[in-house]
Amino acid sequence: MEPVVEDRPEDSGKDAFVMEDWPFYWLARFSGRYNQQMEKSLKAIGLDIPQWRVLMALRDSDSLGVGEIADHAIIKLPTMTKIVKRMEAEGLIACTQRESDHRVTDVSLTPRGMEASEKAWDIAHRIYARAFEDVSEKDIARLNKLLRVVTRNIVE
Repeated sequence: MEPVVEDRPEDSGKDAFVMEDWPFYWLARFSGRYNQQMEKSLKAIGLDIPQWRVLMALRDSDSLGVGEIADHAIIKLPTMTKIVKRMEAEGLIACTQRESDHRVTDVSLTPRGMEASEKAWDIAHRIYARAFEDVSEKDIARLNKLLRVVTRNIVE
């Protein structure tokens, strides 16, 4: 059961720490629970979280470079390269050299990858609907805006 968080007066001590008042606590809890649900659900269709991230990055694009996918997925380039090679071997994606720059490997979904993407999207959409069941569209938009600002602020 989640702890009940009550409104607290501003702490006067700068070193005071209340875990439930720390947004990173809630972000980590949410992220952990979300990943647990996704891992369990994706496993049932033969996918994992890194594959999910690649499929979703490519969902609305004809193709992306491996570096672009790594950036979207927040995965280091060497790790993403291994994931891409594994997915290519599984027939989920196709890789080609970029015409304008042969150093860049472009990645696109195969028909099998498009099918896997649809199944994965259905799973993600169900988890999303459950997670945000009692949250208004306005609050979701506000949350997205806040997370974009905080993300932009935290980058060095």
